[in-house]
Amino acid sequence: MRFAVVGLGHIAQAAVLPAFKHARAHAELTALVSDTPAKLKALGRRYGVKQLHSYDDARDLFSSGAVDAVYITLPNTLHAAWTIRAAEAGLHVLCEKPLATSVQDAERMIDACERNDVHLMTAYRLHFERCNLEVADIVRKKRIGEARYFDAQFSMQVKAGNIRLKRELGGGPEWDIGIYCQNAARSVFADEPIQVWATATNSGDARFAEVPETVHVIMKFPRERIANFVCSFGAADRSRYEIVGTKGSVVVDPAFEYAEGLSYELTLSQKKGGDKKQRKQFAKSDQFAPELVHFAKCVRANRRPEPSGMEGLIDVAIIDAIHRSIAAGGWALVEAPHKRRRPSLRQEIRRPAVPREPQLVQAESGHR
Repeated sequence: MRFAVVGLGHIAQAAVLPAFKHARAHAELTALVSDTPAKLKALGRRYGVKQLHSYDDARDLFSSGAVDAVYITLPNTLHAAWTIRAAEAGLHVLCEKPLATSVQDAERMIDACERNDVHLMTAYRLHFERCNLEVADIVRKKRIGEARYFDAQFSMQVKAGNIRLKRELGGGPEWDIGIYCQNAARSVFADEPIQVWATATNSGDARFAEVPETVHVIMKFPRERIANFVCSFGAADRSRYEIVGTKGSVVVDPAFEYAEGLSYELTLSQKKGGDKKQRKQFAKSDQFAPELVHFAKCVRANRRPEPSGMEGLIDVAIIDAIHRSIAAGGWALVEAPHKRRRPSLRQEIRRPAVPREPQLVQAESGHR
């Protein structure tokens, strides 16, 4: 499949573009789209891409027959418009998370892709990563007994001025990193939350004039299960979650990173002799190439990707409930469809790690 990557910010340069090397049997980097000529020139030369386009002439690229699919890495509020534009040109769409910044936009994206008979996939890289898939399998097979609660933390210090801090671009910790926590809870519980309670805090730091600094969320799942998480753009690095059941627990730490290997520790309660612990570490790998491989295979087989557009829609609906809860100061119902298909060990895809982050061209990490 011939891809155009639309948007050449940090995540595109650091992870998406290098991933094509590890997916070359299935995906080809054919075109780059950006309004920054220096990025197009330097990155086109680096990756041997000759189709270089601005946003204004992307429509001509989309209708040219030169590409089969797009990978959208634009700011969150632009996902819907560009997905619909690509779908109407008959192109398949792999879109970074969050799928959209409103339920209505997510529904429009799904509808546009269905009407134009193209596939839509939300770019959840951890749906193909062994550590997280193995932990979900442990929980679903009840190795820790009946899962009772989930607890997660994901935090970092974000640089002043970064797009993650811009409200009009869909910034905020709930959109950028909290979504990993809620998606992990949905995966391990193999269910959807029915209610959420949330609150947002701000320490007075000038960075957070437009978005919350920290968001705390509690999600109530069927069968009296609880998921709790805190996400923050103003705290030290943290990336972990824990699931506690009636017979044990499992901690994933680090859990959500792509620049390092992940690991988990399984603890099983013993009647005699204390707890039994098992720790497993996973070497760093390329988490973006598997997305390209899976998506290309699904398109070729005319099979709905997992994670689909529906997966992205459900998380957007949860964030909508989070915002309603914060505004009202109480519990909010989650108005989202129920998904049957879940990520499983069958869809694990492993590719070698990108040795080091490539030199960035007029882009920088938002991590302070």
